[in-house]
Amino acid sequence: MRTCLITGASGGVATALAELLRARGWRLALVSRDASRVAAEEGDLVIQADVGTEEGAEAALAEASDAFGAPPAAVAHCAGAVLVAPIGRTTEAQYRQCMAANLDSAFFVAKAYAPRVQKSEHPGSLLFFSSVAAGIGVANHAAIAMAKGGVEGLVRALAADFSAAGLRVNAIAPGLMHTPATARMLSTEASARAITAQYPLGRHGEANDAASLGAFLLSEEAGWVTGQVIALDGGFQAVRPLVRAG
Repeated sequence: MRTCLITGASGGVATALAELLRARGWRLALVSRDASRVAAEEGDLVIQADVGTEEGAEAALAEASDAFGAPPAAVAHCAGAVLVAPIGRTTEAQYRQCMAANLDSAFFVAKAYAPRVQKSEHPGSLLFFSSVAAGIGVANHAAIAMAKGGVEGLVRALAADFSAAGLRVNAIAPGLMHTPATARMLSTEASARAITAQYPLGRHGEANDAASLGAFLLSEEAGWVTGQVIALDGGFQAVRPLVRAG
């Protein structure tokens, strides 16, 4: 049975990914700072840990590895936090929290997982989440763009470090996804219309969009894919729509 550890397991994308992997027969370890918020099902291992710290990430991987009898076949690092604010109004506390939630957590999860799977008989797969804001300038995203840019650099560095062991490392860079964390941004018809108008395909993302791509990248079907940051943004970064004068 394939096994996967999912961090940030109470979030919308993590929940959708867990549902999809579970339906495909994977056994899951679901990690959250608040285990009571995780939508677990029978057979899931729920771990309460703060992977924004080295101690928390190590404890989560150790517990999952003990329960599975081996390191997880895959790790999906879905933990993170969004900060949308002008740099002049971003407090030091907000900045530090953004770095810890997005960049520190990615580093510590990788540090806890990669050496374990390097010594394992089976190659693993490690999936991160970046953001469109790391690939193209988006107003009021300075801190999150900086954090996710670091995540993208980490993806390529880890892919180089561990390719000989067969560990694949990739990331998804989504545009705005409709999840509980972003519900307030889409709460009115006017705001939803303004946001979807920014995407060439005419809609914002859904959690299932990210879950489907994530499940593919974690699976053996993506066995020759590593070191990649794949945009999942309805064409936001790549396409300049034709604008007709009124």
